[in-house]
Amino acid sequence: MRRLSLIFLGVALLAVSPTVKAYAQSSQRDDDARRKAEAEDDAKKKKKEKEWNTDPAPLPDVKNAGPCPFVKVLYDAARYVELKDNKEALANVGWTGEIQGVRSTCQYKSNEPIRVQAAINFGFGRGPNAQGSSKDYRYWVAVTTRNQAVISKQYFDVIGEFQPGQDRISAVDTLKGITIPRANASVNGSNFEILIGFDVTPDMAEFNRLGKRFRSTNATETRVATGGAGAGGGSN
Repeated sequence: MRRLSLIFLGVALLAVSPTVKAYAQSSQRDDDARRKAEAEDDAKKKKKEKEWNTDPAPLPDVKNAGPCPFVKVLYDAARYVELKDNKEALANVGWTGEIQGVRSTCQYKSNEPIRVQAAINFGFGRGPNAQGSSKDYRYWVAVTTRNQAVISKQYFDVIGEFQPGQDRISAVDTLKGITIPRANASVNGSNFEILIGFDVTPDMAEFNRLGKRFRSTNATETRVATGGAGAGGGSN
């Protein structure tokens, strides 16, 4: 009886063996497929980051004798929107741009000038009415005494280059040559303010001031949304 039980057990194991083997092979295929999908997702993410240039530009971490100047984006000039014949319709939109953020640092001691470095994050767009594949965007940086007169203003250019099929890209422009003289050591960075904005037309400034933005509701219908106006922000 015991021999028959052992023989039965042996037959049972032989019957189960192919099933176990098939299950192991299926599990291995699932693992391989999962690893392949994860590798493809990682490759796509790295490619997207490279195309969009989203890596933040490095800025030195330094200690100063006092606070840094306050850096912010002027709300009226924070966005650049080209409209053919100044008509607010999606089909008339050409090149667009937005200053999405600013990081800055500064360095000074004794009665030396304040030297400021800033990394400016831009988002660029190519609308239906844009011609070509690249656009030179002009922006300005103004140094003022806090909430008072402009001391100096400089213009800079940043190029938005679009690949075939792209309608949105991002870029970071780093400025290292902002220098603010000081009369003496008692004048610190809090006495100054640095404003940044696009070189916009009066119509563009009014469009920004009213907080208007284009929003597509479906493939054929568009509308202009108006939000509340307020001060643009930056960070030190």
